[in-house]
Amino acid sequence: MNKNVIRSITVIAVLFCLLWLIGLGSAVGEYYAGKPAKVPETNTVSKKVENKKGLTIVALGDSLTRGTGDETGKGYVGMLLDEIKEKSKRPAQLTNLGINGQTSNQLRKQVQQTEVGRQIQKADIVLVTIGGNDLFRGGQGLTDFKTKEIAAIEKKYLDNLKFTFEQIRKNNREANVFFIGLYNPFIDLDQGKEMSKVVRHWNYDSAEVSAAFPKIIFVPTFDLFELKVSDYLYADKFHPNTKGYRLIAERVASLLTW
Repeated sequence: MNKNVIRSITVIAVLFCLLWLIGLGSAVGEYYAGKPAKVPETNTVSKKVENKKGLTIVALGDSLTRGTGDETGKGYVGMLLDEIKEKSKRPAQLTNLGINGQTSNQLRKQVQQTEVGRQIQKADIVLVTIGGNDLFRGGQGLTDFKTKEIAAIEKKYLDNLKFTFEQIRKNNREANVFFIGLYNPFIDLDQGKEMSKVVRHWNYDSAEVSAAFPKIIFVPTFDLFELKVSDYLYADKFHPNTKGYRLIAERVASLLTW
């Protein structure tokens, strides 16, 4: 065979060999360090991360918020806290800022305090009881509820209530606020029925103030004590006993969404 022909065949063979090696190298490079793997479309949608944060509850108001009269010391606030933990299966933190004997004017001042505002800011739920000390005034309300003075007292109370709600909403627009209505502890007395009219009137006006704000829910309690008030009152015949507080806690719990 002619040497030129052999040389040509050899050159062509070498070229083909080089091309094959280049192709192999490219394939190996892509396999080990090249293109990223494609993610199936079903995995591209991010799953919602479960919120494991616990609930924060702030309680404001008077001796009903403190639980005065409850032998267990919990009051409706503590009982509700237990219910929330059980039903929601989430941790819950309570800050009870209730003060025995507090009036609506005193609560108005309290919610303007910096630390109280900070606590409200963190709250998921705000509980409020107020008005009983404005109306009953240690029993004085039983003697003057027929006078014109009671109208002036109610007007001041409603102004304070509105301001309190405004302050709560100023600090926290999202929390659900549950405002606990009044019951009549004196319903079995001679003036009881007439006093009940006054209590219902205050409750109606309080509910109207509550309705003017988003996520502020008026919680009626008058009916819970109306038929058997003596069964649900503490020895002082004014504050609820454990059974009475349980009724209030169950009423509030029935309004919560789990």
